[in-house]
Amino acid sequence: MCQKSQLAKLGLFDAKVPRYTSYPTAPNFGAEIDSRHFTSWVGEIPPRSQISLYLHIPFCRDLCWFCMCRTQGTRSDAPIATYVAALKREIALLKSHLPAGVTVSRLHLGGGTPTILTPEMIRDLTAALADLAPMAATGEFSVEIDPNAFDQPRCDALVAAGLTRASIGVQDFDPAVQQAIGRPLEFARTQQVIEMLRQGGVQNISTDLLFGLPYQTEDAIRKSTRQLLSCAPDRVALYGYIHLPAMIRRQAMIPSESLPTPQNRLKLFEAASSLLLQAGYRAIGIDHFAHPADGLSRAQQNRTLKRGFQGYSDDPADVLIGLGASAISRFPQGYVQNAPSTARYMSAIDGGGFASLRGHAFEGEDALRARMIEALLCDFHISRGEMLSRFPQMAAAFDTLVAAACAAYPDVLLSTPQGLTLTESGHPLARMIARHFDANEITPTRHSSVA
Repeated sequence: MCQKSQLAKLGLFDAKVPRYTSYPTAPNFGAEIDSRHFTSWVGEIPPRSQISLYLHIPFCRDLCWFCMCRTQGTRSDAPIATYVAALKREIALLKSHLPAGVTVSRLHLGGGTPTILTPEMIRDLTAALADLAPMAATGEFSVEIDPNAFDQPRCDALVAAGLTRASIGVQDFDPAVQQAIGRPLEFARTQQVIEMLRQGGVQNISTDLLFGLPYQTEDAIRKSTRQLLSCAPDRVALYGYIHLPAMIRRQAMIPSESLPTPQNRLKLFEAASSLLLQAGYRAIGIDHFAHPADGLSRAQQNRTLKRGFQGYSDDPADVLIGLGASAISRFPQGYVQNAPSTARYMSAIDGGGFASLRGHAFEGEDALRARMIEALLCDFHISRGEMLSRFPQMAAAFDTLVAAACAAYPDVLLSTPQGLTLTESGHPLARMIARHFDANEITPTRHSSVA
């Protein structure tokens, strides 16, 4: 890694840029893209191809203060049941437009807290999904699980529906940090849930840790990482906490003065990542770690790794369809996002149409820039041959973008006839360099620190 002084000189500790889970990023979506585009793009999916599905469950019993997801609290199951009914109508509507023979490569339930659904709701919803399209032979079904909102009946319902991967949000096991972010979670409870899942036959366990949290120290994150490693997860996402209280009102509960400096954030990341690497995990992209036998590791080796809204993926599908309030769909033609509020989403579905409200259609150099950003953040290398094979008319645009990036970061970028490579010492700068391929204006107050 570059010396801290060099990273500071290059602006690592001052920069705030997007995470680039999409390009263009969601703040650049516009209202000119709506349900007409969604309907048309669904109809253009090749018959007998694979698609991915994402279902957003926005409800939580308690709202964690650190969370940036589109969520809402509820103590009653009634609004959840009403929402599930709307989801089923959206699924039925999608089925009426989906070309013949389509199969599902990845199915993911996210939130919010998907395990807030009762076992009966889980069975009802997954039956509707099974009726929509069958899983591909190598398909995966994953669910985000809050250990505090999980029990044996829910586990049994998910296993019966074909659950293959559980994604568990840990964040941090330190009680002081948990209190500061409004997310209590006992380590023993996490162990119990993982054991419950494995006894049910779910062997693939993914987990999330956060660095940059209030009152978090290097010793504390090392302890949390060691505790997590004792559970032997297959994947660990090591995300940086994004503090934007002006945009996410619940984050005002977290005092800004309790947060580590950008320099200390980097130390926290290094403290956790070094333990993961010592334990035999492979670094995947900028913030994931996986066992060598895991699908992410194989995709990294094969240069088929992808980056999307759920982080890194080995998903082979080119189409992701998002269902539910605020969910985003990705097509080769562009992006479409559903209405963010549950009320507006359900109103659209109740009216008999899709809830698509905004998005972006690729034009000009968009697809080239998107693939360059994804390749950089996945492989730390952008193959000139691949880019010109995909975009044969854009050689000049590609060379111009590469030249500009190299001029800005000559010490960490290597340009050859084969393409552009980011040296290992420059990996912390990957998102900053990706910013040079972004044609849109960036508002720093909407994005997270790079370090």
